[in-house]
Amino acid sequence: MIITKIELYKSPIKLKEPFKISLGVLTHADNVIVRIHTESGLIGSGECSPFMTIHGESMETAFTVGQYLAKGLIGRSSLDIERNVSVFDTIIFGNACIKSAFNIALYDLAAQHAQLPLYVFLGGAKNKILQTDYTVSIDKPAKMAQDAVQIKKNGFEIIKVKVGGSKEQDVERIRLIREAVGYDIQIRIDANQGWDASTALETLKALAVFKIQHCEEPINRALVELLPGIRASSPIPIMSDESCCNHFDAQRLIHLKACDSFNIKLSKSAGITNALKIITLAEQVNLPIQVGGFLESRLGFTAAAHVALVGKTICYYDFDTPLMFDEDPVMGGIEYLQRGVVSVPDGIGLGACFNPAYLDSLKVLLIN
Repeated sequence: MIITKIELYKSPIKLKEPFKISLGVLTHADNVIVRIHTESGLIGSGECSPFMTIHGESMETAFTVGQYLAKGLIGRSSLDIERNVSVFDTIIFGNACIKSAFNIALYDLAAQHAQLPLYVFLGGAKNKILQTDYTVSIDKPAKMAQDAVQIKKNGFEIIKVKVGGSKEQDVERIRLIREAVGYDIQIRIDANQGWDASTALETLKALAVFKIQHCEEPINRALVELLPGIRASSPIPIMSDESCCNHFDAQRLIHLKACDSFNIKLSKSAGITNALKIITLAEQVNLPIQVGGFLESRLGFTAAAHVALVGKTICYYDFDTPLMFDEDPVMGGIEYLQRGVVSVPDGIGLGACFNPAYLDSLKVLLIN
């Protein structure tokens, strides 16, 4: 399984509507696709979703760094994933997002070689239901309430609400949403680091009456030492997202008792290798995990869904963003069923690939 050539693609896909969070507004999923070819004829597919305000990477920088990583892989065994991960880190520090696309493609190849679905190759099993939420972008309160009603009409039973403004704004947002959808539906919130510490605590306390499942990343990730105090005083469980990129972050958060749960995203953890290490740490202390993503297509979220079938404490799922795309470039992969339930494919490897016609519409950079 020697790597013979690697293809890199820039993959910008328009969103049906702008996606708004406290960190900014997105109109496109500006992703990077990686396809790794081997002498056996097998091809592994991967994808990452750069998010400048979180990763410090863009589609352009990821595409550029991807060329260095690709050159470092040519001639190596695709099955020696740990060694290849080490090679990536030797080539360049950081850049976890683009590294994740290569990492996913390597796992796709390894599972194909083993003739197994990826979740089986990883030691997982289909022993639970993966039910995704659907996200309400940050906006005027009345508009957010309308969006929440439509999400409920579409059959979703879990709503994720973007917040991170003033206490008054966010309380009004959640109040109107609860009035509109009632209490027979789960609501979770995500501040995307939008509050300072005092605003976070005041807002979380004010929102407690609305029965919020959990809150993702209430304050700036650089202020992680303040999270334990917020967690201790908050009536709403705290989920670490931007402050938990890799297993080193996870270990620090566990030591500090800074959060009630982790949110794993492959584009944030540099792929599956580090995600599995986070899962192991969380299981040791029985910490719940959410598996989510950024603006990956169904291919990236298929990889995430395979990983979600591995961890015993993984119980939350945030797989909605491919439904926001103007087009679907993926063949196979996860399927969205009623009530937001996600079906994971049983084909070998990822069980997903990009439509050749879509790839033909993009410019390709070949490294061999």
